[in-house]
Amino acid sequence: MSTVATNAAPAEQSRVQQFIRSSLQQLFVFAALIVVFVFFMIFAPNFSAGVVIPNILLQAAAIGTMALGATFVIGTGGIDLSVGTGMTFSAVMAGVFMSAEFMNLPLGLGLLLVLIVGAVMGLVNGLLIAYLHIPPFIATLAMMMVTRGLSLIISNASSIKIANPDYSAISNGRIIPFLSNAALIFVILGIIAAVILGKTLLGRYALAIGSNEEATRLSGINVKFWKALVYVTAGIFTAFGAILYSGRFGFVQPAEGLGMELQVIAAVVIGGTSLSGGRANIVGTMMGALLMMTLTVGLQMMGVAQQWQLVVTGIVVLLAVYADILRRQRASAV
Repeated sequence: MSTVATNAAPAEQSRVQQFIRSSLQQLFVFAALIVVFVFFMIFAPNFSAGVVIPNILLQAAAIGTMALGATFVIGTGGIDLSVGTGMTFSAVMAGVFMSAEFMNLPLGLGLLLVLIVGAVMGLVNGLLIAYLHIPPFIATLAMMMVTRGLSLIISNASSIKIANPDYSAISNGRIIPFLSNAALIFVILGIIAAVILGKTLLGRYALAIGSNEEATRLSGINVKFWKALVYVTAGIFTAFGAILYSGRFGFVQPAEGLGMELQVIAAVVIGGTSLSGGRANIVGTMMGALLMMTLTVGLQMMGVAQQWQLVVTGIVVLLAVYADILRRQRASAV
């Protein structure tokens, strides 16, 4: 009896320490978000809370939704470089399914097919990585090029207009005053992702694989199946992001998406998910997405050129990765 109690105490202490570290990371991101916001309120013309916050939430919804799926992937110790062009391909297929120029399907059926497209993309990534043992970097890099090429081929390198007002209302409509539907959907998907990560086998096994894949396999868990399912999940979130992104504008540009993977990865790592796997944080990812979009909107309102915005994004990615390295070093030293 005393032995069980003695063993339980360190385990409970470890869980408490992990919770404190996770909470501190979220507080750090929240503090950084406030600092950045105040900076732009001072130095960026017309950057005021009443006007900018709804715009930031609207723009962050697509990137943030894709980052939710990437959180599971990075939690396994993997990476998904195809998320940006995969979003574009899903959006192009949304145009094919629901545009009057193409199939002109009913809204519900079209949305379902877009989600299936995202799931199939994720499944291909998962099969390549889990069953053919192709490194995630290479597999998703190949998928990035394939989806970019398919987007240009299917659309004939031209924009596709989705004139359905109900489709546009998915992002731009407002069930709740002052809050776009896109932002509301982002929050709902974030809650769903948090439940999946913390309360289901998929989330637990994803983090177990990221912590120690071989030990997870030896414990009797079908690592290949669960790893593939993680990429399918990420693909579905990518498709949701495509719906929110294309719905916001009402048309699809097949050449877009390249480079969005940097913003997605930065949002995930800034939020406290470890690039080496084994630790993930959905709330942190959501705040990381808001931080990245606040930077983007603020720099735009300051008149900073697009080229320099890319430089800032790259620096933020480097800082996020370095912060993750420092977190791991401190954790291993404890």
